[in-house]
Amino acid sequence: MPPKKSPLLRYALVLAALLIAGIAVKLVFFSKPDRPAFVTATAAPADLEQAVLATGTLQATKQVSVGSQVSGQVKSLKVALGDKVKKGQLVAEIDSLTQQNTMLTAQAALANVQAQLLAKQAALKQNELSFKREQELLAADASSRADFEAAEAALNTARADINALQAQIAQAKIAVDTAQINLGYTKILAPMDGEVVALVAQEGQTVNANQSTPTIIKLARLDIITVKAQISEADVVRVKPGQKVYFTILGAPEKRYYTTLRTVEPAPDSILTDTTTSTTSTTTSATAIYYNGLLDVPNPDGQLRISMTAQVNIVLNEARQVLTIPSAALGDRDRQGQTMVQVLDAEGRPMPRAVKVGLNNNVSAQILEGLAAGDRVVVSEAPAAGAAASPSPRMRPPPGM
Repeated sequence: MPPKKSPLLRYALVLAALLIAGIAVKLVFFSKPDRPAFVTATAAPADLEQAVLATGTLQATKQVSVGSQVSGQVKSLKVALGDKVKKGQLVAEIDSLTQQNTMLTAQAALANVQAQLLAKQAALKQNELSFKREQELLAADASSRADFEAAEAALNTARADINALQAQIAQAKIAVDTAQINLGYTKILAPMDGEVVALVAQEGQTVNANQSTPTIIKLARLDIITVKAQISEADVVRVKPGQKVYFTILGAPEKRYYTTLRTVEPAPDSILTDTTTSTTSTTTSATAIYYNGLLDVPNPDGQLRISMTAQVNIVLNEARQVLTIPSAALGDRDRQGQTMVQVLDAEGRPMPRAVKVGLNNNVSAQILEGLAAGDRVVVSEAPAAGAAASPSPRMRPPPGM
């Protein structure tokens, strides 16, 4: 027969069970709630920049299509793709046989008229002598007036013929000069210093200049590159010539090219195709409007090439090593121009504080007053497991920033 338990032991077990239950109830129903966690950022000095972003295309500062002003077969090309040429350098030749024959014909016509002029000048001298003789005979009543008038008419006719021949000689000289110019056009010369960026015609190809000037090669100046940046109509009112600009290219995104904004074109490219005001209003209402900003940059190493894409930053304002916090930490702005932020105290509790904001690029904001380096500001509340962070309503950026 098992021994009976002592009443004291039973009381002790019941008391222990009640104590455990009480502790469990306190932990479940009366425990101090956990302090909410926050996503924070530390106020620290940093460089700050406010810029207009634009996409640009690289172009040659000057590009010329070099063509032929006469028709004929391309006899030879004196340059290759990528060659650097000087102004006046021979770059191509057109078969000149037709132009040579035209010039010889014009020279022969000139010589013919000049010979006719010599004959008329000799006849003029004879007519002058005849007129003088008839004039003397008439004065002595030794000749009739009819003979005198005939001599006078012959003299005037000879003089008129000489004037006509002199005009024909001038016309023939112009024809010779034109033929010589056309003959010179068979030698294609570079109109400027540059690099051959395209060979449009090939040796043996026949070009026809009767309807339009055919292009033989294309020359471009690549020592200086022009970037045409498309600036949206929302940003174009904030930019002006002379502002600092830098851009990067896709092939070397880590390298920045610095320059200044040369000009902003007064109208978008669509003006080239718009014909009426009604067409313009219809077109612009359905499409975004961009204005071209032009900037030039030296290209001594030739790394920049035509038609490359550039990511352009037009700097509006900048500050060096100023106290900054994330823009998402800014709250509403009051009438005095101060903005509220939440700052964690020594115990990790968020406390409201008014600050004065300077430059704000919607990523980082400059703090002029109200914070010190090392202060921790609340950006948003920490998300629960598996949830995305969401900013507190008090943490939204102020309007207009």
